Amino acid sequence: MFSGALTALITPFRNGEVDVEALENLVEFQVRQGIHGLVPCGTTGETPTLSEKEDRVVIETTVRVAGGRVPVVAGTGSNSTEMAIKYTRMAEEAGADGSLQVVPYYNKPTQEGLYRHFAAIAESTDLPLVLYNIPGRTGVAISAETTARLAEIPNVVGTKEATHSMDVTSDIRRLCGQEFSILAGDDPLALPIMALGGNGVISVSGNIAPGAMSDLMDALREGDWDRGRSLHYEMLPLFRALFVETNPIPVKTAASLIGLCSDEMRLPLSPMEGENLRRLQEVLDHATHLLPTPEEV
Repeated sequence: MFSGALTALITPFRNGEVDVEALENLVEFQVRQGIHGLVPCGTTGETPTLSEKEDRVVIETTVRVAGGRVPVVAGTGSNSTEMAIKYTRMAEEAGADGSLQVVPYYNKPTQEGLYRHFAAIAESTDLPLVLYNIPGRTGVAISAETTARLAEIPNVVGTKEATHSMDVTSDIRRLCGQEFSILAGDDPLALPIMALGGNGVISVSGNIAPGAMSDLMDALREGDWDRGRSLHYEMLPLFRALFVETNPIPVKTAASLIGLCSDEMRLPLSPMEGENLRRLQEVLDHATHLLPTPEEV
């Protein structure tokens, strides 16, 4: 259902408010650069700090500007099943094409609890759902077996895999069949996950290098592994620099440095400074062939 390079969108702020104009420009920039899809209101979009009203504004703006040219998969997950259902219905009303559903964080449900949580959300909406498996942030992972149970629900169509385990990815593909979409949850894992039968990536780097990320995914989807490996290694320093501090601090800083939007973020995130900022700038200076020109921004 969803494949290729989908950007996990940052949320631009100005003076403490969502910068709608900057978001509009960012979405248009993404589409012009050839991105395959957009994912607003995820972790990269600082969604824990967004109000319900702001979530709606971000999703509605992304859907409106994308205008059906690329799919919009809105992050509407929560560690409260009731709230996840509420936000998912809101995204459906806003015209989103799908929903990204993170594993409930902090309360650490059992595998049966995870199944019932996602099944209840799926039952509440007609939107296609993509699970988001990121135990490093949530404290618990969906097992491949639970993923396979959920894949039997018609509108549970895929998973964003950020477990860093190729064993888990292999088991999901083996148990869930070829129609189930597996999207890498970390840019450096896009190539190995594609090699195991994956379908794409939900990318942080796509915020500042959507053209290069799309080229990488196009090469891998077309079976051009030589070009895919070449692009992977070209982009690897950028992938790593964008995680030198907690996401989305580096990518939002990078977006500001190349002129896409302000680097304003909300507490508890704080601006980059010192050696990490110098390191990020150095990587950007060496990656100009991967980044948009000033005229394209």
